[in-house]
Amino acid sequence: MTTLTLIGKPDCHLCDVASEVIDAVVAELPDAAAERIEIVEASITEDPALFDLWWEKIPVVLIDGELHAHWRLSPDRLRTALEEALK
Repeated sequence: MTTLTLIGKPDCHLCDVASEVIDAVVAELPDAAAERIEIVEASITEDPALFDLWWEKIPVVLIDGELHAHWRLSPDRLRTALEEALK
């Protein structure tokens, strides 16, 4: 199982865009691969530790706890990273 974490906050346009990119990329993966991805959303407004770490970089995308991207999310780069993580 691969965990993809989106860290953002409410009313964040870039966070909404990142969420849409994640949904589109995962939807394009074969079903067997998509079923092995757990998508977790976390808000910096609800977790002081996340706020301290990421407040100036949201949205932040982690793959299995490792930083993948912040601010802007590339669909092609995300797809490649997920395919690699699922090997």
